[in-house]
Amino acid sequence: MFAAKFDNVVKEYILKGETVRALRGVTLEVPEGDYVAIMGASGSGKSTLLNLLGCLDRPSRGTIYLGNDDVSKLSDAKLSNIRASRIGFVFQAYNLIQQLTVIENIEVPLFYQGKMNRKTRERTLELAKMVGLSERLKHRPTQLSGGQQQRVAIARSLVNDPYFILADEPTGNLDSVTTGEILDLLDRLNQQGKTIILVTHESDVGHRSKRIVRLHDGQVESDQRLRE
Repeated sequence: MFAAKFDNVVKEYILKGETVRALRGVTLEVPEGDYVAIMGASGSGKSTLLNLLGCLDRPSRGTIYLGNDDVSKLSDAKLSNIRASRIGFVFQAYNLIQQLTVIENIEVPLFYQGKMNRKTRERTLELAKMVGLSERLKHRPTQLSGGQQQRVAIARSLVNDPYFILADEPTGNLDSVTTGEILDLLDRLNQQGKTIILVTHESDVGHRSKRIVRLHDGQVESDQRLRE
């Protein structure tokens, strides 16, 4: 089964009266349990692909599947629900809520879906332990290092057991040592069966994945399997 699948996806924008083709017929399959790095120069289509994968936008043409569901033409409300329940987001800037504690930040997706209960609190505590933050549950983001904040973001991305984690430059704000720690954590998650799609411009980060898909001018230039 595929976690995500693009079938001849085209994305066009109108900019100053001109049509810009950001994606030019991308076909891409991400099986469950894969670990894919999306790479390419600025303007290659990475951001557009990320927005489509994250159900933040719709294709102009073509079809996008998450699991068995065609999400290409869903309403904004249905796309919002899919983002909340089926996709785990990890961002370069962490995107934590400064007023909330570690445990509260991890629970944010549950709060917005009205799923807060004793069972989900137990899951949140398990995730905090998994990312090494059991002793920091009541700390706020300003009391954490960059690496610790990204660990909170990774735990938050997992709280709804999503189809895949979509990580956008997740180590872009981190030093080399902390980058290694975060990539080790992503490795462990993938070894446990979680599908990871990582967008990066850093070659060493990309090569930690199992597969590198390179974009050029809105098309797949290469699709290289590094390891199974």
